[in-house]
Amino acid sequence: MAPSKLTEPDPHPQPYLVTSKGVLFNSDCLEVLPVVRSASVHTVFADPPFNLNKEYGNGFSDSWKDDDYLAWCFRWIEECCRVLVDGGALFIYTLPKWAFHLAHHLDSCGMQFRHWIALSMKGTYPRGKKLYPAHYALLYFTKGEPRVYNRLRVPVPQCRHCGKDIKDYGGHRKALNPEGLNLTDFWDDTSPVRHRKFKVRPGINELKPVIPGRAILMSSEPGDVVLDPFGGGGSTYQQAEAHDRKWLGMEIGDCSIIRQRLTDLTVKLDAKRLPGGFPDLFLKAVRCPE
Repeated sequence: MAPSKLTEPDPHPQPYLVTSKGVLFNSDCLEVLPVVRSASVHTVFADPPFNLNKEYGNGFSDSWKDDDYLAWCFRWIEECCRVLVDGGALFIYTLPKWAFHLAHHLDSCGMQFRHWIALSMKGTYPRGKKLYPAHYALLYFTKGEPRVYNRLRVPVPQCRHCGKDIKDYGGHRKALNPEGLNLTDFWDDTSPVRHRKFKVRPGINELKPVIPGRAILMSSEPGDVVLDPFGGGGSTYQQAEAHDRKWLGMEIGDCSIIRQRLTDLTVKLDAKRLPGGFPDLFLKAVRCPE
């Protein structure tokens, strides 16, 4: 979740939990990012608050003037660009309303545009004199030419009633790759988790793990470091653990939810030392929780 506008770096950040692959801080990202070394992270996945006046239950106001909200976004974006290695990838999940502002700022920071990925949004409604909103934006930029690009595939879409292909492939069905279709820049299987029975964080829409999962698989290799500065329910960290990536996270809200999620995945928590290479990730000394 988002921090206050006056956040200052924490000279001695203390992790909330440590696993064999990752470190989570129960802190404002702008307290921790400044003590992360430049060019030390391979992929950033960010799902910031959208400034929609939501109640997060931690005293944070999600209702700012547009200029203030964008100024805050630019601060953490610049930090994320700084900590990326050359060729590293930055993904930002946001509303189209904000995406074109953030994309312009990323361009001004020297980042290379790769894709505006459209993720279908279902179950919404028209708002005023506007078209029916039908997608979220996932911005994908790299710091120069991408150091890693793994081509991903998705299953051939089939009708859930009859089991046959939804699309007509013109008689060339047998010529399709048996591993599936190439992933495109339109994802229609990623609607937010809305039913409270399936939510990790009550009252807040959540990303399906497949969204950060695809970003991680597309842009990194096993052993690389993935950063998510807005931990939320922990889906990015779950995917990093599952795909053998190291991870660095921050969440200003209730981190016990993330702890429980990782526990449910049988991830070993409360490691007594930082993962390999992590002591060199920080400019200041960081100790494991007691």
